[in-house]
Amino acid sequence: MTHLKIGDTAPNFSGTDQNGKAHSLADYKGKKLVVFFYPKANTPGCTAEACDLRDNYERFQANNYELLGVSADSAKAQKKFEEKYSFPFALLADEDKSVIEAFGVWGPKKFMGKEYDGIHRTTFVIDENGIITDVIEKVKTKEHASQIL
Repeated sequence: MTHLKIGDTAPNFSGTDQNGKAHSLADYKGKKLVVFFYPKANTPGCTAEACDLRDNYERFQANNYELLGVSADSAKAQKKFEEKYSFPFALLADEDKSVIEAFGVWGPKKFMGKEYDGIHRTTFVIDENGIITDVIEKVKTKEHASQIL
């Protein structure tokens, strides 16, 4: 689905999180960044994935990683999702899909025989210099932290 691969420079994205705070790739220079794209806040798979990352947050921090979740949900929906599950990381409300499209994770999907366009659950690991070191397209929602670390 995505055209980005290991060794590519990450897109120079910018977006706003659930608290109205701006984030861009430049903000994370000198840190490793995990950008995880998920279809919809407060749905079973997305909740399992984000909670697994939350439960392993200290392990990420110990290894100099920051986490950033991205979906096309509104800031209000992202805020509810964050508050309900006490996430310690930012969730971008990418309603115009600029970040989603920059990473190439928007496209045709099938669910219960129906085709529609949506976010393909994908995670990008970006190093301290903005280079993609991993692209995870087959996300295991309940053990995603282990896939990354």
